[in-house]
Amino acid sequence: MDGWVGAWTAGRAAVHIGNVADFNAQFFVPGMDAAQRARRLRQAHHYACLAVGYSPEPAVLVLPVEVDRAWIDWLARELAWGPVEVHDGLAVDRTLAEALAARPALAARIADCGHPVVSWGRTAAQGEGPELAAVHRYESKAAAHALFAALAPDHPGITVPQQERVDGRRRAARRLTLRAARGRTTVLKSPHGVGGYGTVVVEPADLFAAGGGGALLRRLVGSEVLPPDGELLLEEFVDPGPSARLRDLTYDAVIGPDGTVHPVGAGVMEVAGTHYQGVTVGPGVVPRAAEETARRFTLAVGERLAAEGYRGWYDVDFVTDRQRRLAPTETNLRLTGPSVAFMLRERLDRVRGPGHLVRTVDALPLGARLAPEALHDHLDRLRPRCARLGVVLLPLIPTTGHAPEPAVGLALAGPDAEALDAAQALVEAANHALTGMFEALR
Repeated sequence: MDGWVGAWTAGRAAVHIGNVADFNAQFFVPGMDAAQRARRLRQAHHYACLAVGYSPEPAVLVLPVEVDRAWIDWLARELAWGPVEVHDGLAVDRTLAEALAARPALAARIADCGHPVVSWGRTAAQGEGPELAAVHRYESKAAAHALFAALAPDHPGITVPQQERVDGRRRAARRLTLRAARGRTTVLKSPHGVGGYGTVVVEPADLFAAGGGGALLRRLVGSEVLPPDGELLLEEFVDPGPSARLRDLTYDAVIGPDGTVHPVGAGVMEVAGTHYQGVTVGPGVVPRAAEETARRFTLAVGERLAAEGYRGWYDVDFVTDRQRRLAPTETNLRLTGPSVAFMLRERLDRVRGPGHLVRTVDALPLGARLAPEALHDHLDRLRPRCARLGVVLLPLIPTTGHAPEPAVGLALAGPDAEALDAAQALVEAANHALTGMFEALR
């Protein structure tokens, strides 16, 4: 099979390893205490439910959290999967690699099953070498920025925001104060962060309201937005101006086993503040000129990554400026939230015909805490209503319905953006209505 699907799994059903927490743990800062580490692991384990979409078709799912089999059956029906072997509930308070090390029979079963094995990202559990070295290097937003700056002169339509590396909070506070005094908005970043965590936009008014740069940084560290120590990055804020509708773009690609770079596609991300919420991918979602600019630049990044030994999925994220130029902000050497949307689109186009748009929403709030069975029934009532709009409803993260802030992650697939908008509004209204329904039952 040609293209990115062939480079990824050769078009075969695959073993999906939900090792989000393992990947993230590589970049935990030394100052993180046990409670913070446990909290980050739990959050990542829920997000690992996206392992259902690590390729167009799973043969085996290995998940850290326990899931309802009805969820897998729902997806298998809609996506015409074959039988899916599920191993779940393996790693409540540890990494998945630690859990598999304690289950040698299961680890051997995975190794010997004859299917390609894909995971969220490369870790030391899969062996050291050039690929892991590339991950550790370019997952740093400082190293990625240096790569972008080196490539940008050959790419019209690309602009790279200025970035300053600052060692220590005291110096960062002084630089923030100086920039605020000049009226500059700053994007403050930890070198390593995921989904927008470790990144915050600091406007001059924010700094002065907090009582200065030092006070602001103490507050951000205390609320776990930033790590307690280490290097920080101060980056120029890119003003989107009238192009705000296409503010946050991503382009995904795959580096095959032979080092060839295969384009996957572009998507429009939904970002609240600096936190990734979801993406829409499919024909016409990104204007042709912007998509082509992103494609050329992302493939050039991939050529550099391939030369350093990286193999697998990666993306480049962009923001747009007032002139509609694209400013690259980071590259992720792993699967991403948007990659799941591309996998679903590929599968739906293959089994239902071409032309699908797919939107993923990682955390739609629920108006009440729901046990897995109740959440399944709630979504099942919405499924035919979405279908009447021409939209397929696909639950993706069903394990946070009983969390302190209950939510559900899902995908919507349909013929156009208007249908997706209507279906999302329908689901949001139904979720909100749960509040009144449960209050009436008290």
